[in-house]
Amino acid sequence: MKKTTGPDALAGKRVWVAGHRGMVGRALVRNLERVDCDLITVGREEVDLSRQRPTEDWIAEAAPDIVFLAAAVVGGIHANSAHPAAFIYDNLAIQCNVIEGARLSGVERLVFLGSSCIYPKLATQPISEEAILTGPLEPTNQWYAMAKLAGIKLCQAYRKDYGCDFISAMPTNLYGPHDNFDLESSHVVPALMRKIHDAKHAGRDSVTIWGTGKPRREFMHVDDCADALVHLACNYSDDLHVNVGWGTDLSICELAKMIAEIIGYAGAFEYDQSKPDGTPRKLLDVSRLNASGWTAGIKLRDGLRQTYAWFLENRESGLRGKAH
Repeated sequence: MKKTTGPDALAGKRVWVAGHRGMVGRALVRNLERVDCDLITVGREEVDLSRQRPTEDWIAEAAPDIVFLAAAVVGGIHANSAHPAAFIYDNLAIQCNVIEGARLSGVERLVFLGSSCIYPKLATQPISEEAILTGPLEPTNQWYAMAKLAGIKLCQAYRKDYGCDFISAMPTNLYGPHDNFDLESSHVVPALMRKIHDAKHAGRDSVTIWGTGKPRREFMHVDDCADALVHLACNYSDDLHVNVGWGTDLSICELAKMIAEIIGYAGAFEYDQSKPDGTPRKLLDVSRLNASGWTAGIKLRDGLRQTYAWFLENRESGLRGKAH
C-alpha cells in the first residue's frame, strides 16, 4: 500500500466533482464546501463527458488536483431493462474519458464511484471486496454492473501501468435529497416513497410493489456516502476497491412498512410477483472501511424521514426522469 495522504489531503487543492448535479455529486459538493479547497464543477451543457476530446480539453484547462468521478447514468431495475445500451455505453464512455483525461493532466488522486451491483448475484453474505468476479451477475442490472467493473479495472490498470493514485469505492444502495422520484427510472427507496405518498393522497387502499418483497437490501444516506468518499480520498491509497455501506440490511417488505409509517399511510401492500426481485440479498462487508477509521452515522428511519421532508418541499425537481 502506498503512503496515505492524511486528513489535510484536500486543503488548498483544486477538487473537481464530476457529476455534481446528481444525488451523490450534490452530497459531495455539500461536504466539500466545509473543506478548505478550491471546488470546481462543470455542467453537461458546457462539457459532455461522454465525448473524449471535449472532456480531455476541459480537464487540461481546469487542472484539478483531485477528482471525484460521480458522473453516471443510473436507475432502477426498470430503467436498466428498458435502456441497456445507455447504461453500458454512456457509463463506459464517461469513465474512460475522465480517467484518461485525469492521467494526461497529471491529476494527483481520483476516486471512482462504483456500485455494489458489481458483485455476483449469489455472492456469500456479507459481500467482501474479494468477491468481485467470482460468479455471474444479476441479469436485471448487468449492463450497469459491467460498466462499473470496467471502471474499477481501469483504475487498477492505470495504477499499475502509470503509477496513478486512482482508487475505487463501491457504495451500497443510496437514498436522500435530490434523489430521482420518477417511477420509470427510480431506485427502490424513492419509488416506494412516491407510490405510498400518491396512494395516501389519492385515498387508495393498497400499493403494488414489484416482486415478492422478500429480497434484502442495505441502504445508506447519501450524505454518509459523501463523507465516506472524502475520508477515503484523504486516507486510502490501494489497488483494491473499498465497500461503502452500513453493514446491516432489511427486506423490501420491511422497508415499505417503515416508509408507510413515516408518511402516515395505513393501507395494504400487494406484491406483483410477475416482476423480478433482482438479487435475493445484497449486504456489504464494510470492515475494511471501518478499519480505516470511518463508520456510518445516519440511521435509516431518520434518513428516510429527512428524505420525505425534502420530497415534500421539492416535488417538482424530485420527479425528474434523468438521474445523471
